[in-house]
Amino acid sequence: MTSPSQPLVSIRNLEVAFQAGAKTVQALNGVNLDVGRGEAVALIGESGSGKSVTLRALMRLHPARRTRIRGQMQVDGRDVLAMSARELAAMRGPVVSMVFQEPLLALDPVYAVGRQIEEMVRRHTGKTAAQARAHALALFERVRIPSPERRLQAFPHEMSGGMRQRAMIALALSCDPKVLLADEPTTALDATVQIQILLLLRELQRERGLSIVFVTHDIGAAAEIADRVAVMYGGRIVEQGAVADLLRAPRHPYTLALLKGRAHGAMRKGQRLETIPGSPPDLAALPPGCSFAPRCSLAQPRCQAAVPDIEPVAPGHEVRCIRVAETA
Repeated sequence: MTSPSQPLVSIRNLEVAFQAGAKTVQALNGVNLDVGRGEAVALIGESGSGKSVTLRALMRLHPARRTRIRGQMQVDGRDVLAMSARELAAMRGPVVSMVFQEPLLALDPVYAVGRQIEEMVRRHTGKTAAQARAHALALFERVRIPSPERRLQAFPHEMSGGMRQRAMIALALSCDPKVLLADEPTTALDATVQIQILLLLRELQRERGLSIVFVTHDIGAAAEIADRVAVMYGGRIVEQGAVADLLRAPRHPYTLALLKGRAHGAMRKGQRLETIPGSPPDLAALPPGCSFAPRCSLAQPRCQAAVPDIEPVAPGHEVRCIRVAETA
């Protein structure tokens, strides 16, 4: 077990590769990440940067036959990669739980949502059917699902997108986990429902002392929920630090480009958003050196010579860029 001063989640030199026919897709390339007790960490970046792969690797959800995982992953002091199938099943739910991006696909379509939560509770806690049902009802009330008793009988397709996401959060919290993984849980929702879900997650995190790893491509969403942000590109973390530091003083060119590409209050009507030229790298044929160099306005020939080390630029603030002095 970890002590209060040790991170609840510790990832070291994590590499994940998928075999896709004759190609090997190198999805993660040496990820290091710590998540403290009661801390909310956001992983941000474009699609294909490795955010969701990191979460699924932490729960060992990738198909074993075509996935190669190297490195170390510890949750609450236990080695995730050394766990047997039975130990993994015992970990998923009571220790680490996940809110998936699309609950309509994650929830079983042939069973009422309440029944799915009750089954999870009975399997992991040993409660009776009546106790599990009462627990499911209390969870629905806590995540503010209207008419909770009636909604327990509803099937996933009978709920709206926002209601399904609340039900998914209730399912994820049903066994009182220590770590909650949220994989872009607001992507398919309208703006009003998005902010409601973000505020709900933040409330639950503070109320229960949860550690949260929140995946998003929206820096605004990260600012709402996270204490700390890790920016990912090409399967690597290129910058990480306190959310206020990254918003006020981003140091990696990619982080700065993400911020410039976001609409803000100072923009005038008709003003165009700045975009990042080019496309994310092909993970089956990563370029040498810095993966962002082909799209970076500060790139020099030496940027392509070797992958930069991640270096501290301030307390708790690290950047993977050899030209970090010019971005200050």
